[in-house]
Amino acid sequence: MGGTQTLEQRTVKRVFWRIMPFLGLLYFVAFLDRVNVGYAALVMNKDLGFSNAVYGLGAGLFFIGYFVMEVPGNLIMTKVGPRWWIARILITWGIISGMTAFISTAAHFYVIRFLLGVAEASFYPCIIYYLSTWARKRDLAKAVALFMMAVPVCNVVASPFSTWLLGIDWLGLAGWKWMFIVEAVPAVILGILTPWSLSDKPEDAKWLAEDERSWLMTALAEEQAAKLEKRKYTLMQAFTDRDVLVLCLIYFFMNCGNYGLTLFLPIMVKALSAQISNQMVGFLLMVPYAAGFCAMYLFGLGSDKSGERRGYCMVGLGLGAIALFGNAYFGEASPFIAIAFFTLGVFGLYGAYPPFWTIPTSFLTAASAAGAIAMINSIGNLGGFVGPYAMGYLREAMGSFASGVSVLGVGLLLGGLLLMTLKKTGKE
Repeated sequence: MGGTQTLEQRTVKRVFWRIMPFLGLLYFVAFLDRVNVGYAALVMNKDLGFSNAVYGLGAGLFFIGYFVMEVPGNLIMTKVGPRWWIARILITWGIISGMTAFISTAAHFYVIRFLLGVAEASFYPCIIYYLSTWARKRDLAKAVALFMMAVPVCNVVASPFSTWLLGIDWLGLAGWKWMFIVEAVPAVILGILTPWSLSDKPEDAKWLAEDERSWLMTALAEEQAAKLEKRKYTLMQAFTDRDVLVLCLIYFFMNCGNYGLTLFLPIMVKALSAQISNQMVGFLLMVPYAAGFCAMYLFGLGSDKSGERRGYCMVGLGLGAIALFGNAYFGEASPFIAIAFFTLGVFGLYGAYPPFWTIPTSFLTAASAAGAIAMINSIGNLGGFVGPYAMGYLREAMGSFASGVSVLGVGLLLGGLLLMTLKKTGKE
């Protein structure tokens, strides 16, 4: 038993260290090119004459493009293999993200954000599916957490860097234009490197020793067989499964809150005081995203140790809702109180994601898992359109962000309540 345990620990550790840093780097770049428009808005909106409503619509249109190609993209991935499909995604979204530097009208902004969503579609569910083919159920929440921790790390690093880029003026191009160009380059480079940096399946992993590869394949096969004994899902059964549809709706509310907050956070922080410069915005935003980093680690680790998935996700959404309501009603009292509520909101929201994504993979198998994960992500990411659009529209209509923030809080509460209705909770 001791020898087996040693082999298990060695194999799991080697797999994590081999694939997680690279996947985390990919998601770092993906999220950077998805949300850097929030930092650009501090200058771009004024330069191009965009209102908050125009900006909110354009920022959210990314997720409409994402929705259109999400499920087809993930199904293609199962045919061509994850590494080549991820490479294609990285290269095309890098090129399109860089093209954002050359928009001049609202129509240009809308088109380029839509195309960026089309290009990046299926990246996230592809990674989730990929992780489920390398990590056992007991390790999956930690794996998802380590991967998703790239998001708060990205924001901690990108906040001061992006706002610094806003202040430069090279070759007659405004700083916000250079921000899009500079931050698009890593995606293209990493796309070229991906096919040689990842292995599609454990059996292809020449970097594992023979006994390690054999142990991992056996362990994963046993888990797959156990799931098949309970129920073998076809793709159509997965698409129409009650809990899969509920998860789609929960993820919709999660993303309403996440992207409604994230894509407007630089603007809201800037509006707290006339004394806050663009560069100071970048430094202030490091605080909530550092809290988000801690939340992902703690929630993922705690969820794996206890085997509890739904409860951890509910706690995260509850904290996020409390923070958003608190910000709406008390945030104007002082910048310190507002930042405190923003920090609690990001902590709760980010902490909810790792346990959430272990739920569908706990009962779905093979192609049904790939398709259903893509569908959950696709429908759920429509929240990434609704959240920012609602924030921009309500800001113009009501004259403050309080109404929009409250709407996001209601969505998080609804998501938490829907979690209580799941029959297959992912609990071990």
